[in-house]
Amino acid sequence: MPEFLGLDTSNYTTSAAVYDSDTGKVKHKRKLLPVKAGQAGLRQSDALFHHVNQLSEVSCGLISELRALKGIGVSAFPRFAEGSYMPCFLAGKTAGELLSAMSGADLFYTSHQTGHIMAALYSCGNSDLMNHDFIAFHVSGGTTECLYCQPDDEKIINAQLFSSSLDLKAGQAVDRVGLMLGLDFPCGAELEKLAEKSGSEFKIKPSMRGKDCSLSGLENMCKKMNENGAEACDTAKFCLSFIGETLLKMTDEAIKALGNIPVVFAGGVMSDILIRDIIRKKYNAYFAEPEYSCDNAVGTALIAAEKYRRQNL
Repeated sequence: MPEFLGLDTSNYTTSAAVYDSDTGKVKHKRKLLPVKAGQAGLRQSDALFHHVNQLSEVSCGLISELRALKGIGVSAFPRFAEGSYMPCFLAGKTAGELLSAMSGADLFYTSHQTGHIMAALYSCGNSDLMNHDFIAFHVSGGTTECLYCQPDDEKIINAQLFSSSLDLKAGQAVDRVGLMLGLDFPCGAELEKLAEKSGSEFKIKPSMRGKDCSLSGLENMCKKMNENGAEACDTAKFCLSFIGETLLKMTDEAIKALGNIPVVFAGGVMSDILIRDIIRKKYNAYFAEPEYSCDNAVGTALIAAEKYRRQNL
């Protein structure tokens, strides 16, 4: 039973996963990086420090159960793009290199973004999409991007940027509005629960710049609602509804330019049901299950398995 280990050390989460290619099953564990109350994220130096402290706790249990490790996949950088680099990924990269040297298992590098996309394909039962053209959205605290994805022998998935937010990212907006409303970081889950209490409906016009979007005004609109005495649940729902309508408009532009090909949504923000429902009203899109939407190492383990399979054909 060939097994594949995945490691991902993002700016939010320490995560490890094991994929059994015979059964098609995965095991994974993750732990959020600690963030002090009232703060919206971590400096890279602090994130790297916490990964070093947490990586053994997250991964050792999974590693101890391995019996036929053939490959190790690590997220070595945020995305496949020139200059894409974040120090936090050094923790997983270094651990993967050490484990590979000790075990003799093949080491495979990939990007955090590709890992997200691969985990989404696995989660929605459409892993074979990696062999076809499709559109993928990666929507998180650091990214709001629409990607044109094509099969690639080396990368497995070649995700080319089609459009993005020109300023604030969707996850940043969620966290900033959440903190403004007194929620704990990361604020996504709590903001969703708060929004569910609202019975208000909003007429929203997304701020678009051609195929790209702008979300900087969203924070200001939510701040004004809060200052004018709006119910917290209404402000929360407006924030999430605005993001959903914006992603819907970006999807319209992508389909118009790239054709009626499958659309997949990945990233922590896409675990929000309200946002999903807005998109589902118009498109039969694919979504990762919530546990595979947030940062995880499942995709890196799957990419390692696929790269190993191809080099051993």
